Amino acid sequence: MRRAAKKGRPRFVCTACGHASARWEGRCSECNEWDSYKESEATPVAGPPADAPVRLADVSTGSAQRFSTGIDELDRVLGGGLVVGSVVLLGGEPGIGKSTLVLQALAAARSDTRRALLLTGEESAAQVRTRAERLGPACGEVEVLAETRLEAVIAALDANPPAVCAVDSVQTLWSQEIEGTPGSVSQVRAAAAELVRVAKRTGTVIIVVGQVTKEGSLAGPRLLEHLVDCVVTFEGDSSGAYRVLRATKNRFGSTNETGILEMTGAGLESVDDPTALFLADLNGRVGACGFPAIEGSRALVVEIQALVSPSAVLPPRRQPVGVDRARLAQVLAVLSRHAGIRLGDHDVFVSVAGGAKALDPAADLAIALAIAGAHKGVAIEPAAAVFGEIDLTGAIRAVGHSERRFHAAAAAGLGAVIGPAATDPPTVPAQWGSAASIQQALDIAFPR
Repeated sequence: MRRAAKKGRPRFVCTACGHASARWEGRCSECNEWDSYKESEATPVAGPPADAPVRLADVSTGSAQRFSTGIDELDRVLGGGLVVGSVVLLGGEPGIGKSTLVLQALAAARSDTRRALLLTGEESAAQVRTRAERLGPACGEVEVLAETRLEAVIAALDANPPAVCAVDSVQTLWSQEIEGTPGSVSQVRAAAAELVRVAKRTGTVIIVVGQVTKEGSLAGPRLLEHLVDCVVTFEGDSSGAYRVLRATKNRFGSTNETGILEMTGAGLESVDDPTALFLADLNGRVGACGFPAIEGSRALVVEIQALVSPSAVLPPRRQPVGVDRARLAQVLAVLSRHAGIRLGDHDVFVSVAGGAKALDPAADLAIALAIAGAHKGVAIEPAAAVFGEIDLTGAIRAVGHSERRFHAAAAAGLGAVIGPAATDPPTVPAQWGSAASIQQALDIAFPR
């Protein structure tokens, strides 16, 4: 049994998750990271006595006050807008458009009774004004403060609390009371904790911009993600026009929503019809089929593509993009065992077009038919939307939201739908092919 650290005794803090230990350990007992403990001086501070506990039945449940960011797709991902007193962490690769997004959101959220403040540590005020001139006159009404000292930032927020504030970025803040350079674990942890306290105390909505590592995860301690109320990732190719917003944590809404934005000369604009982005004409295309995916409150059809070719290396390559690698391996095993399609000497590439993702098990059947079509060299005629979960016995299992999937397929102009036999018949005009097994699905998709 470990002994608690004595007052004033040096303790060791994990640089990955922030877990503290009285002695050095080779492996963190909290996050299992190796060689992550660094020594720091423990400074326990006595605080005021805790409030008396109350029954949950006596706790007041006031509804969260929200206001819009003015960007429809960002509001969708946040669950309807920004919640008063909340802290939102926005992460993304350099150059993806995080600074543009927060400046537009501040400009749209600002009103005659609502102040918006941008705290910038990576750019000067003159650089921010240059961007604001490109994005429109509304951005010129946003207040800006170029400051990296944590104490000065907190003092400015306490002196005149704005309704919404963006910090770009948290890795640039530093406190003279904390050891370490700006961006170090101790500095980021202290800055995040102070910003959260200010948000809860003043009711200011704080949007914290965070950098990401080469692996694509948010830089800094994992404690940063635990402290905030919402974690939003901004994804996409910086050389392309489209960006994807996803919430990986949301205390005030769903984490299943996805927002699609387009980068234009005038800034980021919401994409009203994502299906047009993700789905091309499927008629006569070998190895391609539509998958009606459910993204939170809406359904959209994405295009799943497959390429099968003889392999020149052993073992053959299995390359998924936008689909789960384990699900792909299971689909290939089912095709081999229950449909006689053996691809042990073939490379298999599966991708979701447009940078979308299809991680839902309902995409199993679409992946299987795309692979089978690519292997046979035959297109699905007529072009169809396909959904259904494949189990290890080769049976097609029913999935949820079938009615919404039918409507999405009809809206995308796909006149045929292939899905599980247990699904209720569609109420929209479409050619319906029901399959109880993978072999039946293949017979429907490729009758010749």
